[in-house]
Amino acid sequence: MKMRPLGRSGLEVSALGYGCMGLESVYGPGASRAEGIAIIRAAVERGVTLFDTAEAYGPFKNEELVGEALRPVRARVVIATKFGFGINPDGSRYGLDSRPEHIRQVADASLRRLKVDAIDILYQHRVDRNVPIEDVAGAVKELIQQGKVKHFGMSEAKAETIRRAHAVQPVTAVQSEYSLWTRDPERNGVLATCEELGLGFVPFSPLGVGFLTGKIDTKTALDPKDFRSISPRFDANNRAANMALVDLVKRVAERKRVAPAQIALAWLLSQKPWIVPIPGTKQVSRLEENLAAANVELTADDLGEIGEGMSRIPVRGERLPEASLKYTNG
Repeated sequence: MKMRPLGRSGLEVSALGYGCMGLESVYGPGASRAEGIAIIRAAVERGVTLFDTAEAYGPFKNEELVGEALRPVRARVVIATKFGFGINPDGSRYGLDSRPEHIRQVADASLRRLKVDAIDILYQHRVDRNVPIEDVAGAVKELIQQGKVKHFGMSEAKAETIRRAHAVQPVTAVQSEYSLWTRDPERNGVLATCEELGLGFVPFSPLGVGFLTGKIDTKTALDPKDFRSISPRFDANNRAANMALVDLVKRVAERKRVAPAQIALAWLLSQKPWIVPIPGTKQVSRLEENLAAANVELTADDLGEIGEGMSRIPVRGERLPEASLKYTNG
């Protein structure tokens, strides 16, 4: 597996990481504990070094799973987790909570669940507008000084907020949704800010929550527990319109003799050398397919074809339900 720097932080990780959220019941039935451990360890065996989780996934269960799976290879991997949602001990939620005292409590709990002495990257999961970002960055800075955390990350934050946080505690990586059908970071200044400040960028949902793989079409029935069943972009009319983007990806993939998912991931990797996507999957065959994208070379002509095609294909529908969108770009 090729390696990439997360900006100028000095932290180097595999060109493709592994997003662990999908092992929970987000896209329908989740993986069993044994299945989750097996796929995570399969990723390690194939060279993946960056693993992404959060206290909110489960809640709590995903961190425990990741900790157990990675414990035998702890020295070889980078584990990222997140704070920021208000979560009661029973798993119920109460919005966002980035109060410094809560951050400290979450960090200690995450350390226990992950079975590690230090968290490699601690992200603020969503920006809490009720807490000054300087206070948030200051709390993480204290955790870094105490040796409980190594690097600070931010997720779904706007450029101005990233700059303010970075002035207090250097940010190593920014995580936001970014793919061929979600290009907000190009337009809202976040990618430009990462480049200027020397930060890594970690796209989640790099395969358009599965849509860009070509495995989902207008006839695909989504499980009621699958959050895509309430996502505007996946409603019947929008899904039909958005198939034009999948058709474009498929055409390029057929010519290159690779899978559509590999084109989508290779496109992201071609954008900047400090971009590290974190696709997730429960299947080893899909894991291997995704990781092979690191070796797919897109020529200037390929990129031109994709860019020109995308310019003529407006993506229909919001990327998230309204209730989730209100927590983004804080």
